[in-house]
Amino acid sequence: MRSIKPANVDCFYVRQLAALGLGQAVLCAERFVGGQPFAVILADDLLHGDSTVMKQLVEVFDHYRSSVIGVEHIAREESASYGVIEGREWEEDVIKLSDIIEKPQPALAPSNLGIVGRYVLMPSIFDHLRNTKPNAGGKIQLTDAIAALLAEEQVLAYRYYGTRFDCGSKLGYLKATVQFALQHREVRQAFEHYLRAEVWALMPELISAAKASLAPSAYKV
Repeated sequence: MRSIKPANVDCFYVRQLAALGLGQAVLCAERFVGGQPFAVILADDLLHGDSTVMKQLVEVFDHYRSSVIGVEHIAREESASYGVIEGREWEEDVIKLSDIIEKPQPALAPSNLGIVGRYVLMPSIFDHLRNTKPNAGGKIQLTDAIAALLAEEQVLAYRYYGTRFDCGSKLGYLKATVQFALQHREVRQAFEHYLRAEVWALMPELISAAKASLAPSAYKV
């Protein structure tokens, strides 16, 4: 960490003693924020773009001086895995929020825009986090505090430009590993050769599976 940390950056650590929700985790860091706008980055959402996604959000924040959350299009049937927003589009990719719902069932989802793990928040969110009641699972949700914040000040959502890897899942973690290995100048060539060899070894099995899927179905008369 010391070898990559810029000289003008200080690192502080705080531990959430129990898994009481993202909102409670953010609240644990209040004394480090010092009454300033701050960013929240969730490590299990790995976002990659030509311009970093957090930089995109900060630019929107600097323009509007209000809290901004990152969102992306999701399949409606996946809404129960996301916080889902409702609002109206102000300009391209910028939405003014009117509501935010944590993990709604597909029939109740207000849109197909789900929240990803990137936020730029005003410090006023801490007052709402302190007043947010735990949900049925005993957790304090950041989305509930943001919904309360909407009653007092503007909150925006931003459809970011980039690719998201869900590293909270095994498959998403593997996809991210492959994608970034193929872009890494130190290992790219050797890793590409390895992948080609693995795919070539699997080719007979893949061809057999493809033929089986194209064969006409057999019916008993």
